[in-house]
Amino acid sequence: MKNIFFKCYFVFFTTLSVLGLSSCGTDTETEKTEFDRKELLENIATNLIVPSYQNLNTNTASFAEAIQSFVQNPSITTLENAQNTWKTAYLSFQDANAYNFGPAQGTLGSLTENVGTFPASQTKIENYIAAGDASLSNFDRDARGFLGAEYLLFGKETNENILEKYTDQNRKEYLLAVVQNIKSEVEKVNTAWQNGYTQEFINNTGTDAGGGVSILFNEWNKSFESIKNFKLGLPLGRRAGQTQSDATLVEAYYSEESVTFLKAHFANIERIWYGKSLNGQDGVGFEEYLESVEGGETLVAETKTQLEAVNQVMNSLPNESLQTQIQSNPTPANDLLTEMQKLTRFFKSEMTSLLGITITYDSGDGD
Repeated sequence: MKNIFFKCYFVFFTTLSVLGLSSCGTDTETEKTEFDRKELLENIATNLIVPSYQNLNTNTASFAEAIQSFVQNPSITTLENAQNTWKTAYLSFQDANAYNFGPAQGTLGSLTENVGTFPASQTKIENYIAAGDASLSNFDRDARGFLGAEYLLFGKETNENILEKYTDQNRKEYLLAVVQNIKSEVEKVNTAWQNGYTQEFINNTGTDAGGGVSILFNEWNKSFESIKNFKLGLPLGRRAGQTQSDATLVEAYYSEESVTFLKAHFANIERIWYGKSLNGQDGVGFEEYLESVEGGETLVAETKTQLEAVNQVMNSLPNESLQTQIQSNPTPANDLLTEMQKLTRFFKSEMTSLLGITITYDSGDGD
């Protein structure tokens, strides 16, 4: 197994820590026109966050049903249905993982930690199965969640070989426990947004560390940096302390769908910046907020140019899995990482300065 230093957790910088990073922003933004921050929060909450969690909840429930059918009647057909519903559910998770705050922060970790940690640990999963331990009463988040389920459903073998393994009752029970845990975690967050938290978030218009704008901005930035640092940087071997690439550290290693999820994740990062709903309707986002402050229009133009540069490189990635690219032709993926690193300055450093928002998480990512 890999040295623990190289174990990639999807949201490694999860614990908020208001450290001495206030130099990244100022106390108040200099507005040239009055900006209604509540309108920003309302648009993001009602047209992005709530629909994203609703979709995730629906798709996760369908995934759980497919797993139940597979375990009760293991066959190539039920296995393929389980694999397809896994992909649909995890794809919808890409739309929700930037909202890892409020109800998504639990006493045993955040939603993204509990269901989105990668890569999955084959050793831990197999040890729990061998021991008949499906309790999940541990902190081994790399032995559960969407990526744990991915390992159990895809592996690196044929569907026929995967199917043979499900003569083992322990394996069935472990898969059921993992998927039920995902479903339960998602349901809790979705229910909270439906039952009061949406309005609480919308009304919390401050830009201080506990304000809704600050919370949204920080989690949005962390979500973007998780693409750059972990979905790309770590498997490419470009994180501090690494001496070489390691294709096994990609997201979705077993299904080989890393590029699909990376693109969906970044599309949601853009959506929040522009304030666009899931169906593409334009609303109030960080773009409009920036346009209301002195120097904001210039930053908006520069950011759009860099967003286009990122998308151009992303859309030109070879039509093959990310792990294959890293092993045989890593240049396009490295180019994408470089363009994303350029975007960091606009998203984090310059936006904090113009909008007066402080970075409240440990952002010592080597940028």
